[in-house]
Amino acid sequence: MSMIPDSAATPTPVAERETDGLFACPACDALMQAHEVAAGETARCPRCGERLEAPRRDAMTRIIMLALAALILMVAAIFFPFLEVGVAGRSNRASLLDTVTAFSSGLTAPLTFAMAALIVILPVIRFVSLIYVLGPMAAGRPPARHAWRVFRLVEALRPWAMAEVFIVGVAVALVKVAGLAQVSLGPAFWAFVALVIVTVLKDNFMCRVTVWKTLDARRQS
Repeated sequence: MSMIPDSAATPTPVAERETDGLFACPACDALMQAHEVAAGETARCPRCGERLEAPRRDAMTRIIMLALAALILMVAAIFFPFLEVGVAGRSNRASLLDTVTAFSSGLTAPLTFAMAALIVILPVIRFVSLIYVLGPMAAGRPPARHAWRVFRLVEALRPWAMAEVFIVGVAVALVKVAGLAQVSLGPAFWAFVALVIVTVLKDNFMCRVTVWKTLDARRQS
C-alpha cells in the first residue's frame, strides 16, 4: 500500500474529490491507495507502521470456531463455582452470577448493571454478532441481512467488552485475600481465564479490513 503524498491533495471539498480505492490509516489518518493483499501477507502503514491488513486462509472459519468456544466458556464461567473462600472453619462458595448480583441493592444497584454489561452481556453480543456476520460468508453464501451494521456494532463494542480487565482485577484481589483466608479457585475461574485467552486470540486473528472488503465484494457479486 502506498501513501498519497501531501502535494497530491487539492483544496476542493472532500465530497468533490475522487476517493474510490482510498482509505485512511486508523492510527495516523494517512491517506493510502488500497491494493490487494494476498493471504499470508501483511500490509502496514508506511507512516506509522500500523498493521492495516493481514488476511489468512480459512480465517472466517477459525474466528467462528473461537467465538463459539468463547460462548461455551462464558456459560461455564457464569454458572459453575468461581471461587471458594474459607476462614476459621467456615467457607463460602460464589459463582460469577453471585458476584454480579452482589451489588443489586441500595445505591450500588447501578454497579450490578455495569458489571453484567461489561463482563457478560457485551462480550456475548460481540460473539453472537461475529457468528451472524461471518457464518454465511464462511459457508460461501452472501452476507446476512444488515451484516454491515452488525459488524459496525461489533467494532463499536470492542473497547467496552472488558472480560480481561475483570480477570486482572480478580487476580489482584486474590493476592490480597490469600493472606487473610484460604482461597480455592473453582472451574468457572479457569473457564473465564480460557475465555479471555480465546477472546484475545480471536481479536488478534481477525483482520477487520479484510472483513469489510469481503462484505463489499459479496454484496456486489
